[in-house]
Amino acid sequence: MDSRTVLVLLWMLLSSSTGIKLDGNGYVDVTITISSTVPQDNTLIDKIKDMVSKGSIHLHQALDKKVYFKEATILVPPHWNSKDFTKARTESYEKANVRIDNANPAYGDEPYTLQYGECGDEAQFIHFTPNFLRDDTLIKTYGSRGNLRWGVYDEYSETNPFYYSNGRIEATSCSKNIEGQFYDESLQPCQIDPQTLLPTKGCKFFPNKYQNTDSFIMFLPSLDSVSTFCHENEHNYEAPNLQNKKCGKATRTVIFEDSVDKDALRSLKPLLSSPPAPTFKVVQRKHRVVCLVLDVSGNMHGSRMRRLQQGATHFLQHIEDKASVGIVTFSSNAKTLSPLTTIDSESTRDKLIELLPKVAKGGTHICKGLNLGLQVLKNDNGDVMGDEIIFLTDGEASDNINSCVPAAIESDAIINTMALGDKAAKALREMAAKTGGKFFTASDDILSNQLLNGFFSLKLPTGDQTKDPVQIDSVGKKTSDWFNGTILVDQTIGNKTSFTITYETSLPDISIQSPNDSTYKQIQMHHYKSAKTVTLKVPGTAQPGDWKYSIQTTINQSLTVTATSQAARADVPPIVVKAHMNQQFSDGTKPLIVFAEVSQNYMSVIKTEVWATLLSESGSAQQLRLLDNGAGADAFKDDGIYSRYFTQMKKGRSSLKVRVKNLDGQARFTIQKRGGAPYVPGYVVNGVVELNPPKPPVSEESLAVGRFTRTATGESFEVAFTGSTPPNFPPNRITDLSAEIQEDSVLLSWTAPGEDLDQGTAKSYEIRWSYDLQMLRENFSNAHVVNTAAVSPLEAGSAEQHSFNLSFTIQNGSTLFFAVQSEDKENAKSETSNIAQASKILPDPTPSAISNPGLNLTVLVISLCVVMVICFVGAVITWSVRRRKTLI
Repeated sequence: MDSRTVLVLLWMLLSSSTGIKLDGNGYVDVTITISSTVPQDNTLIDKIKDMVSKGSIHLHQALDKKVYFKEATILVPPHWNSKDFTKARTESYEKANVRIDNANPAYGDEPYTLQYGECGDEAQFIHFTPNFLRDDTLIKTYGSRGNLRWGVYDEYSETNPFYYSNGRIEATSCSKNIEGQFYDESLQPCQIDPQTLLPTKGCKFFPNKYQNTDSFIMFLPSLDSVSTFCHENEHNYEAPNLQNKKCGKATRTVIFEDSVDKDALRSLKPLLSSPPAPTFKVVQRKHRVVCLVLDVSGNMHGSRMRRLQQGATHFLQHIEDKASVGIVTFSSNAKTLSPLTTIDSESTRDKLIELLPKVAKGGTHICKGLNLGLQVLKNDNGDVMGDEIIFLTDGEASDNINSCVPAAIESDAIINTMALGDKAAKALREMAAKTGGKFFTASDDILSNQLLNGFFSLKLPTGDQTKDPVQIDSVGKKTSDWFNGTILVDQTIGNKTSFTITYETSLPDISIQSPNDSTYKQIQMHHYKSAKTVTLKVPGTAQPGDWKYSIQTTINQSLTVTATSQAARADVPPIVVKAHMNQQFSDGTKPLIVFAEVSQNYMSVIKTEVWATLLSESGSAQQLRLLDNGAGADAFKDDGIYSRYFTQMKKGRSSLKVRVKNLDGQARFTIQKRGGAPYVPGYVVNGVVELNPPKPPVSEESLAVGRFTRTATGESFEVAFTGSTPPNFPPNRITDLSAEIQEDSVLLSWTAPGEDLDQGTAKSYEIRWSYDLQMLRENFSNAHVVNTAAVSPLEAGSAEQHSFNLSFTIQNGSTLFFAVQSEDKENAKSETSNIAQASKILPDPTPSAISNPGLNLTVLVISLCVVMVICFVGAVITWSVRRRKTLI
């Protein structure tokens, strides 16, 4: 690999939100995982090690010699064979910082980072393809990119590659000090669009190979001279790029003032010598080893015990083949109901289900259950490293759980915790968080199906989504009559399709009808009497279309229906939904955000309907329509990430469930990139353009998505704000303000914020403008004010427009800057919006060309005028001469 390859890790490896932390000056717990869809190739391991090692040196240089990569773990697929792989601990594909997986059809081999949040927020993961790591020439093609761990953004722009500044055409970049030339695809000087006087489409900026500045990692990271981030004193605030839109400050400023590492980066002293080389572990998880540790104390009697049975039954029906499962119960004492048993048949699953506990009595000795569960895991190979515990309890401990929880956290087991009721110990959330597990809560609301959904969510993906089950739907109803409905099996799923019906008291009459009118009666279903659960496992591949269920009960009781399935084909992953909150614990000072990601094989699904249900442990539920509109809580429009602020917080713990519907056929696969490596067409060396290899073609067709439904359960979260009511949040910051000068009027457009963040309707707007961007940014209240008396804010999420005339005539070539603040009924003001700029440029009927990025438009206009004058004078002289000859 050449030196540019190592830069990939510099700004991308730290993008992930899970696990990475600083140990002194060194980053540790960096996890890089290879998907199980990738055939074994040990050279990939060597490529990863080389990249991290060299990237550590560049990271050290980029951040004032303060930090470097100290440790990294590479998680390889279960099917790879080698004696050199050690057993994985808490590392998992799902929570890895970097994923090595097959190409996204919209990106090809281009690396990218999946980022959900706001400026300063960490991203989810980085995606590399195996080919990108193997093929060194792709670095020249793509360069690299950087939505960082530190929450900074690209400083280039594919949609607005050029803009005006003081009458000059500039390339969108982090600094105006970057030099280069403009050429079209045939290396001819770019033409000027007569309407905009900007370069026409197809014009490219070819940077000089050797620059006078080295601080533009977020603009041209592929250049050899790049070594650090854009500083405040050279940051280009006018450039229409994401960094300015989302952050409004230099990347280095964000990293040192707003990011997750801000405190450490400010306090750490630079290393006095070169950093040591990183150390590596290559680990593997062959198959899952799980112990169910179930609370059967007296507090679990009645409906709680029944729901425990139903949730555990559902888990045992869906855990993958070849997994090993044990069962432990605890109350006043702990008991092993089953040692570790390999799932090798349906009969094995049924035998384990029959062993599930049926009686609840005694105290709640959590430590006894936890310790026995760890002992059962240890019996298979002498340790518990990487094994899992699913710990379900009402959490009202009879013992001192602090005497055993620290040891459990240090055991190297993954501990998933499920808290039933509103009195569960807080240590359950901590135990899950510190061991790489998941935390779920469940209220005593039977219809919510929380326990069953939580158990289903306890999967351990390896990267092959065709082997992971998805939940199609999960609904409930309390009735003494009919419970009818439809479950849609879409084209991407069908294998291992099952319908699970739970009831509260008495077995109802159940029938399920397939799309071709075949009817399944109860005699074809499996009835688990103790769990009050009925399951239909559809043989073969379920027919796509609407499956109708009809359930009749003669007594008033709660009924639920849950449908799950897997991919219909081994080469077509299903549509999947992932849901989570931006915080698992909140003290109310920072707003909570709900996220749902809808995708298929890394392709984002847009234009679909997404609803979130947030259910508190007291049983009160709130529903939110999640949006993908690029406003409010949503960072990017049409990227398949749907989000919304959650303002009506409830004290205590709450669960999250998301339901996605595309029944009207409006959904599409997006062709919009979430932000990938900028393609650099070539460089200018001593005045000569050196071309890079052409960018490989990728899919640009917007494909329709068929009808589908999905449900997903996110980890639970806890709120502990002071006072009895939720805090008042101001309207959200507007981030999509745009401006346009139309003759002598100005048209501003933006998405309306809410009364509380993106909920409700704001009270008023304050709009200001200036010729000086810096003044508007730093001293909004002193800029020129626009009369907004006639502007009445619309409901949050609505499209706003405001047209107005200034008190003077806007001169041709002028550039004005605009910003907006909004205010709520309690006079709380939003942050100042992104700064929009607009230039008045009169169309030029004469096409012209440019050949360098610093071309002054005034010079261009004067030159055109001179030419016109010369032509006019020449015409007059010619006419005069001809007239004179005629007269003679």
